[in-house]
Amino acid sequence: MNKEWVAILDFGSQYTQLIARRVRESQVYSKIIPYNISPAQLIKSRPKAIILSGGPATVTSLEGPRCEKGIFALGIPILGICYGMQLMAEMLGGRVSHSGEREYGRTGLFVERKDDLFKGLKKKLTVWMSHGDRVEKLPPGFEKIGHTVNSPIAVMRNKRGNHLKRKKLYGVQFHPEVVHTPQGQIILNNFLREIALCKEEWTIKSFIRNTVEKIKEKVKDEKILCAVSGGVDSTVLALILHKAVGKRLVPIFVNNGVLRKNEAEEVVKRFKNYGIDLDYVDAGDHFLKKLAGVIDPEEKRKIIGNEFIRIFERETKKLGRIKFLAQGTLYPDVIESRSAFGGPSAKIKTHHNVGGLPSKMQFALIEPFRELFKDEVREVGIELGLDEELIWRQPFPGPGLAVRIIGEVTEERLNLLREADLRVTEEIKRAGLEKKIWQAFAVLLPIKTVGVMGDERTYENVVAIRAVISRDGMTADWVRLPEKVLSNISNRIVNEVKGINRVVYDISSKPPSTIEWE
Repeated sequence: MNKEWVAILDFGSQYTQLIARRVRESQVYSKIIPYNISPAQLIKSRPKAIILSGGPATVTSLEGPRCEKGIFALGIPILGICYGMQLMAEMLGGRVSHSGEREYGRTGLFVERKDDLFKGLKKKLTVWMSHGDRVEKLPPGFEKIGHTVNSPIAVMRNKRGNHLKRKKLYGVQFHPEVVHTPQGQIILNNFLREIALCKEEWTIKSFIRNTVEKIKEKVKDEKILCAVSGGVDSTVLALILHKAVGKRLVPIFVNNGVLRKNEAEEVVKRFKNYGIDLDYVDAGDHFLKKLAGVIDPEEKRKIIGNEFIRIFERETKKLGRIKFLAQGTLYPDVIESRSAFGGPSAKIKTHHNVGGLPSKMQFALIEPFRELFKDEVREVGIELGLDEELIWRQPFPGPGLAVRIIGEVTEERLNLLREADLRVTEEIKRAGLEKKIWQAFAVLLPIKTVGVMGDERTYENVVAIRAVISRDGMTADWVRLPEKVLSNISNRIVNEVKGINRVVYDISSKPPSTIEWE
């Protein structure tokens, strides 16, 4: 088990999980906990440091989330980020007010005093801001160590020689956790190493070792049912479960009818190569009947989640008693589904592994990857010896092509999308871009447009191409694909896929958009 860890109090930022990820990149274990945890509960679990996340609320309102003031008196190093800094300042006697000039995006930070937080860095840094409030007056016993053009107090700490010194309280108005703050990882690492004196104990090897031990301890002599899709997450999940329980793993691959072209056959073949026999269930017709007439994306996700579990329950009757069900739920799945860990983060959409599950289940859930990001799962896969082609396979949503078809899902529309999506994948690979792009796929839109092919008028479907770069799925930017690649994709789709006469390119980032359209 990890002896040292960092507690991250969630005040509702969509970047809270990114903080956890960045801390772990410094090889320190981190956990996200509710912002309203009591000081007594927190000190009992003995975190090495505390980080207060950002959030959408304002500390000038009594309705904003607040931690207990006693948190600041525990003698544990604390770093407040954005809202977390403002909350620290306000609760300890400073003053926070609405800023006349809001700061959103990159800006210059000027470091005024030498401090371990900025060890090894220059006095002027580029940082990412996203705030409408600012600290106007420091709390008693604090001093300013950095500013920006619009934030006179952008970084603060308790004074040297002050009675608060041993508590090591810091606040930064910017977001060190996002990639848009180039030296952000160094700043976080300095807080963890130089200020909180954390050791490097969190590694992928230690995660695998601890996870296998936890699974063995929880499952004992019982069997585990595992849903396999053939993607990175479920494949790595199956292998780590197999490492823990061996033949007591019961992997089931359900063909839900909304998979990509030839995907079912490829999955079965791949697992045979791993020495694992899948229980294959062809339920495509069943899923399509359930999805008939459904156009709401939330309803699609919940139908697919419910029917998956129903089928698993049916299969267990054939296979004998099975107590546990394992799922490859990841951090981004959780934060996009509901407020994570009791924090106030806003719900974005239901994930099929989370909110889409039936309320009454006969299984006890095991979710080994619930606190991992996608790139961490890849690291686990590499450590377990998976082949490179699978490791770098792009993420594919659990509800499959059902959430890449806007509107009703039918066999005809699925076949159109499969053919279009195949050509996107082939052209991305031909251009050597598959490792540089997080996801690239086609989306079938619920509209038709007029076109001309030969001398005849056509009235056919429209496909949107979505290609994004991301580090962990929490934020993403659209890819500036080379003109030649876009041209090849478009020409192949309209010429080779009968029923599509127009291709458009999605140039929106996350946020404000999500990666998937539904």
